[in-house]
Amino acid sequence: MYANSVTLSGTITALEPLRHTPAGLPLVRFQLNHRSTQVEAGIQRQVECDVGGVGIGEIATALSKFQAGAAVQVTGFLSKKGRTGTQLILHVTTIV
Repeated sequence: MYANSVTLSGTITALEPLRHTPAGLPLVRFQLNHRSTQVEAGIQRQVECDVGGVGIGEIATALSKFQAGAAVQVTGFLSKKGRTGTQLILHVTTIV
């Protein structure tokens, strides 16, 4: 088995309205801006990145209650954005 687990905190910078999949599941897409200081090779470095995310089901409903500017910590896994895409997206499974 291969590991694929991500925990990331940051600020929601964009949040699409809640919608539903063709199967009727709630779905919400969002952008998360992460900033932190990390240690790499014994040296501190400033890290900043924008990560696209998606929540499905109960997580989507919970995420839809946030607004842009809200600070969150999420856990989930990475997958391709779409079947033929090469860009990664964070699929949220837990909001802390």
